[in-house]
Amino acid sequence: MKRSFMCCMVASALALTMGCAKPPTDKLAAAEKAVTQTRAAGAPTYIAEDFAKLEGMLTTAKKEIAEQDAKLALLRDYGKAEQLLAAVETDAARANTEAAKKKEEAKIAALQAQRAAQEAMKSTQELIKKAPVGKDRAPLQAIKADAQGLTASLSEVQTALDAGDYQAAQTKAKAIQEKSQAVQAEIQRAMIKVGAAKAQKGKQAKK
Repeated sequence: MKRSFMCCMVASALALTMGCAKPPTDKLAAAEKAVTQTRAAGAPTYIAEDFAKLEGMLTTAKKEIAEQDAKLALLRDYGKAEQLLAAVETDAARANTEAAKKKEEAKIAALQAQRAAQEAMKSTQELIKKAPVGKDRAPLQAIKADAQGLTASLSEVQTALDAGDYQAAQTKAKAIQEKSQAVQAEIQRAMIKVGAAKAQKGKQAKK
């Protein structure tokens, strides 16, 4: 009888302990905050795969909590959800550091691309001054228009840099550099063509 009474007491205590299991609300809030901070740090852009895994872990933790919430109070166990949430916070801290590193690298690359674009534009403008002017000024006017468009695009690069969108800034800067080089090549071809024409006229004049 005494043993039976003790067993009942143990069972009752266990039931009360299990019944006290509560959703890890604070831990969930902390994990969500950690993911939000990681997103703000640029993780979706600079470490997209790692960030996707982080969001996946948070989603899994939420599902686990929902599944436990749906059970009878005595059967709820949030242990797995708490482990997942703790992992989310740990991985988020590591992701923040990695995202910051990648973002800084992207900033340096974007600034280098901006300088290269500026140098290319400077060379293009100097070459335009040397461009031959014949009776038909349309080609030269078209080249100048292209150069003006590139100058305007340089301000877009700076805007992207100011906004912290370093990948966009780098892409725009590289496009300007490539277009500048194309314009330079066009002017050089025109100069060679004019030079050849003058040489031909000189030969004919000597005959």
